[in-house]
Amino acid sequence: MVTRLPPMNTLRAFEAAARYLSFTLAAEELHITQAAVSHQIKTLEQALGVRLFRRLNRAIRLTEEGQEFVSEVRMALNHLATAVEKLAAPDAGGPLTVSVLPSFASKWLVPRLGRFRDKHPEIDVRIDPSNQLTDFRRDDVDLVVRYGEGEYEGLHSVRLMTEDIFPVCSPSLLKGPNALSKPEDLRRHTLLHDDAYVDWAMWLLVAGVKGIGQRQGPFFTDSAMVIQAAVEGQGVALARGALAAGDIAAGRLVKPFDIAIPTKYAYYILSPKATSHHPKIAAFREWLLEEASVDAVVLPGN
Repeated sequence: MVTRLPPMNTLRAFEAAARYLSFTLAAEELHITQAAVSHQIKTLEQALGVRLFRRLNRAIRLTEEGQEFVSEVRMALNHLATAVEKLAAPDAGGPLTVSVLPSFASKWLVPRLGRFRDKHPEIDVRIDPSNQLTDFRRDDVDLVVRYGEGEYEGLHSVRLMTEDIFPVCSPSLLKGPNALSKPEDLRRHTLLHDDAYVDWAMWLLVAGVKGIGQRQGPFFTDSAMVIQAAVEGQGVALARGALAAGDIAAGRLVKPFDIAIPTKYAYYILSPKATSHHPKIAAFREWLLEEASVDAVVLPGN
C-alpha cells in the first residue's frame, strides 16, 4: 500500500517555519502571506493527524513530533534538490561545450586543443565561437571564456590571464627603404585597427609619437582579422598579446618595438557555481590555466 504524501507546498512551509520558528519569516522566504503559511501548516497537521507546533502568545515552538519530523523533511527536500540539480545540469558523460570569443578560439584555443585531447581523450569538446552573452539557464553551454573586467555576479569565475598591447607586423616590414626601426617610422606605414578593444591613440601617446593620423587605415571588428592582416604584410597592427602569441612564436609576426601597454581587461573562465566542480569542467579549466602559464614563460610581458 502506498501512503499518500502531503502536498509539497505544505512540507516547504513546515520546514521554513520550523527553521525560523516564525510563520512571518517563513512567509517572507516563500513569498506568500503569513496566513497562507498558517493554513498550510494546519493542512499538514490534519493530514498527519498530529500537532507539529505549539502556538504561544508571541511565538511558536516545535512539538516533539514536529522535531522528529522536521529532520526527515529537511533531508528529503535536500535529496530532492540534489536530484533536480543533477537532472538540470549537463550530462557528466556527454560532450563539454565551451563558448569563447571567435578571435580567442581561432588564435589561441584551437591551436592548443590537440594537447587537451591527448591529456583527456575521454572528454569530447564542442567549441561554440560566440560574441553573445551566455545564459547558462537557457544555453547548452558548460563553460565560457570571456574578455572583460571580471564582474560576473553569480558565476564561478577564475582569471585565466592578462595581456599587454603592442605593435606587431610581418618580418618583411623590417626590411627595405621604409624599414621599421623606431616608432616614428610608423608615419610611413599603414596602421591596422582593432575596432573592438584596442586604440592606437594611447600607445602612440606612451611612445611619444606625434603627427600620425590615429584613425587612418582599415578597421576590423574581429581581433583575429587584424592580426591576420598584419601577417599578410598589410600594415602594422596594435595587437593583444595573447592572440598574437602563436604567430610571434612561429615567426609570422615580430614586435618591431619594445613598448607595450597593459590593458584593464583580462580573460576569465566562467561556469555556473552548481556545476563548476564537475570533472570535465574542472579538467578543462585546469588545462586552460596550465596553457596560460606556459605562455607567460615563453612570452614574458605579453
